[in-house]
Amino acid sequence: MSFESVNDILDILQKQAQWQEQPLQLVLKIWAEVVGVVANKHTRPLSIQRDVLWVATSSAAWAQNLTFKRQTLLLTLNEKLSICLVDIRFSTAGWKSSPEKVKLPTKVLPSQHPSYVDDATTSKSAIASPHANNTDINNANTAFGRWAKLIQTRSQSLPLCPQCQSPTPPGELQRWQICAFCAAKQL
Repeated sequence: MSFESVNDILDILQKQAQWQEQPLQLVLKIWAEVVGVVANKHTRPLSIQRDVLWVATSSAAWAQNLTFKRQTLLLTLNEKLSICLVDIRFSTAGWKSSPEKVKLPTKVLPSQHPSYVDDATTSKSAIASPHANNTDINNANTAFGRWAKLIQTRSQSLPLCPQCQSPTPPGELQRWQICAFCAAKQL
């Protein structure tokens, strides 16, 4: 049984870890150094497929500009990484979908939406109990009738849009001075 020194074992493990490191991870480590600080803000390496590096750019202008410099970038990357990339493709595809650039929308409560209508304005008699009659639950016409009666009851207490005279939630009138449909028509 032979014993190897701890340093020999650590050297072997370190080399093995470098072998297993993905080429894209290596590119990501030196990308800013290769393209420069300004171009780094407008580019993001996405993947390596069939020895072609795919890079997302923030605009078509950046994609075109870097395409003209791709041979120089390719030589620099191949020298620094000792890998064999055949080409670099620049595109705006994939720029918006990056996790670091995407901001999650803030959560809006239904009551904060301009089209919100408070249920307190709806009379409870407008809606029959949903479990009153099982045959009515399965009947689409009855369900539509209940819904139409609910909407009609809600609409009676709503102010009218100054343009189309349709009942409009107060929040829409405060925000756009007209209903959402009329506002959409203007766009």
